[in-house]
Amino acid sequence: MQTIENKIIQALSNGHEKLNYKQIAAKINIYDKQGREEVKRIIDKFVKTKILLQSGRGEYCLNSEYMNVGTTGRNYVTGRLEVKYSGSAWVLQPGDEDDIFIAERNLSNALHGDLVKVMVFPPREDKKPEGQIVEVIERSQKQLVGIIRIDHGIAFFIPDSASYRRDILIPGRLLKKAKNGYKVVVKIVDWTPGSKNPIGEVVNVLGKPGNNNVEMQSILAENDFPLEFPKDVEEEAQDIDTQISAEEIKKRKDFRSVTTFTIDPADAKDFDDALSYEKLANGHHRVGVHIADVSYYVRPGSRIDQEAYERGTSVYLVDRTIPMLPEALCNNLCSLRPHEDKLCFSAVFELDDDAKVVKEWFGHTIINSDQRFNYGEVQKIIDEGTGCLADEILAINGLARILRKKRFENNAINFETEEVKFELDENAKPIGVYVKVATEANFLIEEFMLLANKKVAEKVGKRSIANKEPKTFVYRIHDTPLDEKLMNFKNFAKKLGYDFKVGSPKTVAGSFNSMFRQAQGKKEYDMLCKLSIRTMARAIYSTDNIGHYGLAFPFYTHFTSPIRRYPDLMVHRLLDRYLSKGESVSKETFEEYCEHCSQMEQKATEAERTSVKYKQAEFLEDKIGQVFDATVSGICKWGVFAELKESKCEGLITMRKFNDDFYYIDEENYTLVGLHTGKSYRFGDELKVRVVSVDLQKRQMDFDVVS
Repeated sequence: MQTIENKIIQALSNGHEKLNYKQIAAKINIYDKQGREEVKRIIDKFVKTKILLQSGRGEYCLNSEYMNVGTTGRNYVTGRLEVKYSGSAWVLQPGDEDDIFIAERNLSNALHGDLVKVMVFPPREDKKPEGQIVEVIERSQKQLVGIIRIDHGIAFFIPDSASYRRDILIPGRLLKKAKNGYKVVVKIVDWTPGSKNPIGEVVNVLGKPGNNNVEMQSILAENDFPLEFPKDVEEEAQDIDTQISAEEIKKRKDFRSVTTFTIDPADAKDFDDALSYEKLANGHHRVGVHIADVSYYVRPGSRIDQEAYERGTSVYLVDRTIPMLPEALCNNLCSLRPHEDKLCFSAVFELDDDAKVVKEWFGHTIINSDQRFNYGEVQKIIDEGTGCLADEILAINGLARILRKKRFENNAINFETEEVKFELDENAKPIGVYVKVATEANFLIEEFMLLANKKVAEKVGKRSIANKEPKTFVYRIHDTPLDEKLMNFKNFAKKLGYDFKVGSPKTVAGSFNSMFRQAQGKKEYDMLCKLSIRTMARAIYSTDNIGHYGLAFPFYTHFTSPIRRYPDLMVHRLLDRYLSKGESVSKETFEEYCEHCSQMEQKATEAERTSVKYKQAEFLEDKIGQVFDATVSGICKWGVFAELKESKCEGLITMRKFNDDFYYIDEENYTLVGLHTGKSYRFGDELKVRVVSVDLQKRQMDFDVVS
């Protein structure tokens, strides 16, 4: 049975006719006074929601720009499907548009993360938009990870993720020797709309759950990363000529006689950036940021290039790195190892004593690194003022300090995030957890990488007499936070005694930095840092430059890590093309590349977080019953999340544990409040918790409140 809303839309479905409310009522066979009033009420609602447009004479027509209306008067939109752990499903919409609710009966054969086409139902007053999936445009995951269950000769695959709520039928011929209870990787081979269960095929048997290697491979597979390089990609990498010809050297600026060094973590295997330093006769400083010239070895369209694009990025799990490029490239040819000639793409800057860039140059170089440092070694040189290449390191660090100070004065936001690291035994079992602390040695490298990224983006993107129309380029962009999130944060910060001002981006950034300075050393500091990050938009890649809000850079890109990020490889190729006066590339094509790389980056981040969660659960597995100091790290309808102070392991205190009162959630204040006692648990509060249970497969830890 059609609703009045649907009939009104169909009555105006040709998109050209303008009718008053009485004419519309007559078209849908409503003539009584009460019925006409109802039609008028619905029309007013449609005008408010911009579904209908009103002319000055009280006539209405469909807003064809707002809605893609076909002959049936239905509104179709596309978006990504997100299935929550609770089972509710939503199709995500861009910007400020409301997400569309999808009831389970209207999911068709769509799965979590799929790009789908949705028929949106006519809106109901004060209700969120609702719709029905009519087409799966693109599957989000090529593969799923889970457990095989065989019962009475029938095999089913049960996905690990709660976001995938359909078991998959595996015919015997597609089982590939998988045993009952084994973890496997499966791809869907058929799913006829209307069928309850999809048909799947086992593509990889991982092994028994609980084994470290099985679990790490599971995390990779469920985020769509391959478990190994295809044979033809490895062979192509092995066939690359490792010799640097004299002809190639002549084409490049030679930095082999200039003092050059790398600074990386102690356990790093690939070194993709190096710094060189020269004190010039005029008193200025020449600093070279030298980046491995991956584009020289990896040609567009090659099998290595295709595989690198599909991966989009390297992935850093707790116990292993899954590289974007084969080892022959990332750990050998393109790794800037000391005392070896290496090809680079470089950004070279002449700076005065105030760290102002006086001259800049971009181009292909050859280097020979004098020294491989780790961060600890460089920090010791900075602290003590002596050591290998101390003069060069102290000079560069002095410039980095000034660059950092200027950046924050220019309203870059000084976010401090904690990175959890594990001490692992020979079986990759965690025997210790600690938080990695950034030092001045880290900041030294960071500032010059930021400078190179910024200046490369300016070189291509800035308008000038010579560059009237900037060419298509890959930018790293970061949008301003939503006003609603900022206002919620402002109100919360005010209750803690912080005067957080909103307004222009400059004002907001200044408020964040001022608040962080005031909160430093206080118990709410970590909480404010975490909440402030949650107000931020996600940084992505795009050909549309809107600047980088968090860094306060109008132009920014990623140039400095082509070994581990495909966008950097694209940037190298584009910069080389434009320095050679080449024509602009297709914006549409490169925007598609940017979207793919942003998606793979998000999947890599999710894989890395999941591996940390698994290792945290594994670390607590033998500590059930023990009591730890913790802080409240989240409030939700299921209960209170608490993070252990020392190990940063996060667990849930389920709502049923709070049995001394009736509790409700005060969302604005991030607080769980007892109705009768007034007892509360607020984000950032300190408490003692007991470890109740650990589920390694679900990577979940449950706590109880001790005090």
